[in-house]
Amino acid sequence: MNYAELSSAIKAYCENEFPQTVDSVTSIQQINYFIEQAEQRIHNSVQFPSLRKNVTGTMTLGSQYLSAPDDFLAVYSIAVIDPVTNEYLYLRNKDVSFIREAFPSPNEQGKPSYYALFGPATTNSVPPAITNELTFLLGPTPNLAYNAELHYYYYPESITTAASGQTWLGDNFDILLLYGAMLEAATFMKSDNDVLANYKQRYEEALAMAKRLGDGMERTDAYRAGQARYKVV
Repeated sequence: MNYAELSSAIKAYCENEFPQTVDSVTSIQQINYFIEQAEQRIHNSVQFPSLRKNVTGTMTLGSQYLSAPDDFLAVYSIAVIDPVTNEYLYLRNKDVSFIREAFPSPNEQGKPSYYALFGPATTNSVPPAITNELTFLLGPTPNLAYNAELHYYYYPESITTAASGQTWLGDNFDILLLYGAMLEAATFMKSDNDVLANYKQRYEEALAMAKRLGDGMERTDAYRAGQARYKVV
C-alpha cells in the first residue's frame, strides 16, 4: 500500500474528507499526522530489521568522545576495528560514572573497551549551545584513530515524505499501518467508544502478527528452533 492508497483508505473508512480546520490545518496535514503517529507507535512496538542502520566512522586520537548520527535513537552494537588485523572488538555498554571511575584521566589512552551514552553535544561558541546530536563516551581514550562501526536503531523515513510514496512497512504490513492510522483518526474525531474499541482490537491483532515476524520469525530459523507446529489432537 503506497501513500496515496493509504490516504484514500483512511478517508473511506472514516467517511470523512477532513476539510481544512479553522486554524488552517489542511486535510493532507491531518492525515499525515495520523500516519506519522501510527508509524511512531509501531516502530516502538516491533523491532523490524528495517529499523536498523549501520554506519562507520573514525575515532579521534586523544578524544574520549564519539559523535552519534543525527538520526540515532539507540545502540545495537559499537565495534572498534583493529587497523592491523581488521578484527572487530565489540565495546561493552557502561554508565558514564563507571567510565569516569575506571579511567579517571582522559590522558590514559588505549584501545577502547567500553562506551556510555554521554548526552547531547555542545558547540564551541560562548556560551556553548546544546545540539540535537548525541555523543558516546569511550573508555579508555583512543590511542589511535580507530575505525568504528555503529549498528543502531532509528526511525526510517515516513511514508508521508518518501519520494516513491512507499516504505517497507507500507509494502509488507499495510494492515498494521492502516489500523494504526485509523485509531489515531478515530481519536481525533472523538468517535464512539465502540468504534474506538473496534479499531484498537484490529490494530492489536495486526500488531500481534507483526511481532510474530519482527520479534519472532526474523530472530530464529528452523535449524535452531525447529518449525512452528500445532499439537495434533
